[in-house]
Amino acid sequence: MHIRSFVLAASTCAAVVILAATGSAQGPASSMMMDAPGKAIAVLIPTKGSAVTGTITFTKIEKGTRVQADLSGVPVGKHGFHVHEYGDASSPDGKAAGSHFDPKMAKKHGDPSKADVRHLGDLGNIEASADGKATYDSTYPDLPIDVIVGHGLVVHEKADDFGQPVGNAGGRLAVGVIGVAKAN
Repeated sequence: MHIRSFVLAASTCAAVVILAATGSAQGPASSMMMDAPGKAIAVLIPTKGSAVTGTITFTKIEKGTRVQADLSGVPVGKHGFHVHEYGDASSPDGKAAGSHFDPKMAKKHGDPSKADVRHLGDLGNIEASADGKATYDSTYPDLPIDVIVGHGLVVHEKADDFGQPVGNAGGRLAVGVIGVAKAN
């Protein structure tokens, strides 16, 4: 629980720093334009009863956004992972992150490898080996980093079968908040 409190405190501090640096909507800095971030990261924390930890990075490249994951403590097999509505990791079960992020109101869950309309937050599945490690590397042409920053990232307990309404991926093993990362 101490890790969750630390993450919440760090997220709040980061939001205050960003607001101070950019100014509020009514302050003098509101006319300043910031470039869209080139890189973002979600540091995952386990939900109650889970051991899943790791990072998922989002990097702007010519063909879209490259998503790379490096996780540990993951049960063997496939697990759905998605961008969720809220950057809120405060609940022990991860449900404070809300549902799948769907700014285009597609209202249809789907497989990101298909051309069908889907929730923007649908990222597919990540697969863990017997040692609990899971890595992922894929590019999404329709996933702008500036749109997902501040939202949640959830790794689920089961594989995403791409069924309706949210892929039947079960409970949440880990949750994180997507934040702007140093571009290197």
